[in-house]
Formats: sequence, structure tokens, C-alpha cells
Amino acid sequence: MANVLILGIGNVLWADEGFGVRCVEHLAQIRSFGPEVTLLDGGTQGLYLLPFLEEADRLVVFDAVDYGLPPGTLKIVEGDEVPAFMGAKKMSLHQTGFQDVIATAQLMGYCPETLLLVGCQPEELEDYGGGLRDVVAAQIAPAVQIALDRLAGWGVEAREGQADTSLLADRSILRDTYEAGRPSAEEACRTGDARFFPVTE
Repeated sequence: MANVLILGIGNVLWADEGFGVRCVEHLAQIRSFGPEVTLLDGGTQGLYLLPFLEEADRLVVFDAVDYGLPPGTLKIVEGDEVPAFMGAKKMSLHQTGFQDVIATAQLMGYCPETLLLVGCQPEELEDYGGGLRDVVAAQIAPAVQIALDRLAGWGVEAREGQADTSLLADRSILRDTYEAGRPSAEEACRTGDARFFPVTE
């Protein structure tokens, strides 16, 4: 059985940038897998992800990608086109980093043979501390279903239940907890840490 790495990348602190990470979280909540499948919150780790790629034969990546399409549009990219799409219009440093990860893995001869990118067009990125916009959040389940269909085609069994979450983010920043504890846009400070602002009379 081929080893499969299912990877979500992005930064959950910058609104729709967190789409990929939230997809992996959702998948872990609804399906369990055998030992040949690894679910990983790759965040913005860049080259630190290389050891995981080295062990994988197939790679599924969830990410927010600027395709120039209407917000919330899903687009599937495969094979050699994946690195090109990851670097075509960089939205953040994490995409530069992940493009470098793939290029380095290819140079070292251990890039997964099969690459699948499930990307979503973001609506908003310039909102530090903001959550996913509704139009993007609505695509989490459809994106995960695309991956599940592909996994089934590869002969990977996805059972009802929950997956190993040891390589996902700390529970304190999982989507439900993060959204429940985050102040509203009106209450939140978007210009810095209010605790360190000078006191004026």
C-alpha cells in the first residue's frame, strides 16, 4: 500500500489563509485511516515538511490559492502543474516555502510520485485574527469530499470515525475553539496589542 500524506498548509491567523489547515482538521474529525495515511497541519513550516514528503508516495494538499476566480471557487491541480500553481501568484510566504519544499524534494529524488492540490480562491486575506469568510468556509466539506473520492480511487480506505490528530494543531486553535474565543471585528484590535499602547489622558 502506497503511503499517502494529506497536508493542509496556510496560516489560520490571516482569515482565508487558513482554508487548507481547516480542511485537514475537518477530514480528521469525520474519517479514520490505516497507518499508510498521515494527516498533517503543515501551517507555514516550509522546508521542515521535507521529511514528511520523503516518506510519501502520494501527496494531497489543501490550500487557499489565488487563481483569479470568484471567491470560494474550488480548483483541482495535479502532477507537474502543482508547483507552478503554488508559485504563480504568491499570496504569502508559506506558498513560496512550499514551492521550495517540492522543488527541493524533486532535486533530492524523493518527491511523491502523485501530487494533488485542492485549492480554494480566497475572499479576504488582510484580516489578522479573522476567521474564514463564509463563502470559503462553505467549501471545506466539498474540498474534503474531492480528496476522499480520489483516495477511494487509489484504494485507500476511509472509515467512519476520527483520525490520528497528533500532527494537527493544538486544540486551542482548532476552528471551533478559535472562532468561539475570537472577539468580533468591532471589538478586536487590528493595529497591534492594545496592552502595550501608551496611556493618554
